[in-house]
Amino acid sequence: MPTFNYSFEVDAPLTAVSEFHHDTRALKKLSPPPIFTQIHDYEPLGEGSLADFTLWFGPFPIHWVAVHSDVSSNGFTDTQVSGPLKYWQHTHRFTAVSANKTRIDEHIQYAHAQGIRGVVSRLLFSKPGLYMLFTARKLLTRRATTGRKYIRVTA
Repeated sequence: MPTFNYSFEVDAPLTAVSEFHHDTRALKKLSPPPIFTQIHDYEPLGEGSLADFTLWFGPFPIHWVAVHSDVSSNGFTDTQVSGPLKYWQHTHRFTAVSANKTRIDEHIQYAHAQGIRGVVSRLLFSKPGLYMLFTARKLLTRRATTGRKYIRVTA
């Protein structure tokens, strides 16, 4: 099964990084143009919570439902229940490097489906595509957490 790993550091304390990622609005904030995220239902992040959303790649919608597990202040895992791939499991881990610096490790295991669904997922979720997506997410995470005390606001 293919895997994708990506790590980076942000100049923010572990608590700020964890709070940012535990906020249900983070998915929208981490989706770089031309990807736009439409949230249908996103339960507060917790063991067994579901996220139901559509990723819009320009005019093309990709519906996705994921379940969360292994949720802690040091990260969580989301596993695709339904979506564009045959299998997708994404683990986010946060590690304090110092009092004001955190390393984020992203690990994804995935498998493409057969047929047209597999063709689409290979175009959107190939290693080069994932690298570009997570490079953008690194920059967006840094912008959202660096130099600021992140305050969780409930809507």
